[in-house]
Amino acid sequence: MDFNPCMKHKIVRKTVREFAEAELGPIAYEIDKDARFPWEVVEKMRPLNFFGLQIPQKYGGAGMDSISYAIVIEEISRVCAAVGLCVTVHNSVGAYPILFFGTEAQKKRYLPPLACGERIGAFCLTESNAGSDAGGVETNAVREGDNYIINGTKIFVTNGGICGTALIFANVETEGIRPDTRVFIIEKDTPGFLVGEIEDLCGMRANPVSSLFLEDCVVPAENILGNSISGLKIGFTALDAGRLGIAAQALGIAQGAFDAAVKYSKERQQFKKPLSSFQTIQNYLADMATEIDAGRLLLYRACSLKDENKPFSAEAAMAKLYCSRVATTVTNQAVQIHGGYGYSKEYDVERFFRDAKVTEIYEGTSEVQRMVISRSILTKLT
Repeated sequence: MDFNPCMKHKIVRKTVREFAEAELGPIAYEIDKDARFPWEVVEKMRPLNFFGLQIPQKYGGAGMDSISYAIVIEEISRVCAAVGLCVTVHNSVGAYPILFFGTEAQKKRYLPPLACGERIGAFCLTESNAGSDAGGVETNAVREGDNYIINGTKIFVTNGGICGTALIFANVETEGIRPDTRVFIIEKDTPGFLVGEIEDLCGMRANPVSSLFLEDCVVPAENILGNSISGLKIGFTALDAGRLGIAAQALGIAQGAFDAAVKYSKERQQFKKPLSSFQTIQNYLADMATEIDAGRLLLYRACSLKDENKPFSAEAAMAKLYCSRVATTVTNQAVQIHGGYGYSKEYDVERFFRDAKVTEIYEGTSEVQRMVISRSILTKLT
């Protein structure tokens, strides 16, 4: 295994870092404070293929490998995690299921506008009674001729307030047969598809998370993703890929907080010496750097397995579990190094601290990741 990044990956990191620092750095504080989605930056991201990172070029995407994809998400999140969240959810659980499970007609219709960012993707599984219990979906779809009538409510939808194309999980009711979950591709201008109010969240405030309501929403049967493929199979496959993106996002948050802590420790004077000269601070920084590096190696291993078309579910869960924990630990230590200033919104580490926590919750809580990992271990032992 080669642990040295290739020239391609170095160029990707440098290019995205420069873009993020130039375009997102100056507004990251303001869009967090105002809970505003930065459409002006999205317009600049579109021609750079940020919204088609792993979509093949024949559908208008960049066709990147998974490590390059992880680097893009990490570098955006290092500056503004809320925008990093938009990009990773759009690319992974928004577009990836269509690429992986869609018919050729569905790919040709939906992937090009997703790849260019004309439409932002959303993944709609979570309901009030269906979070970690993916099989508890209550949204239902009833067949009427060539259409389905869908009713239900999805909550905590990332990109919900701006999505143009949503993947909706719903139970298909058929007479005499146990209902089965299917995934419907629904566009925002479909009658009966309604967007709720934007959630007032602790972190990731610049991402418009909302509920989505389906009220007698009429959807053609041809919009069922992959025709007869089980929705739960699609969901679990999509979440495996999505966890790579959230792990990368968590790493970006941790790296941003770490960079800020190192800078502050060199500048801040106590007892007529910089903080960085004290052994306790040095120990903090050493632990933070080690944890970030370990998480990055776990993530890159999972990415490599995915690109080699090998099973990567357990490895993705390990990366997501570990990197999200690193994000919360490192941001906490960064605030501690900043002291009272770390608790002030004038310093980026306060925002990183708030943003980090949710990486342990969405795309499967840390408890769910442990379930995935333990099942893999026990299956191999039997």
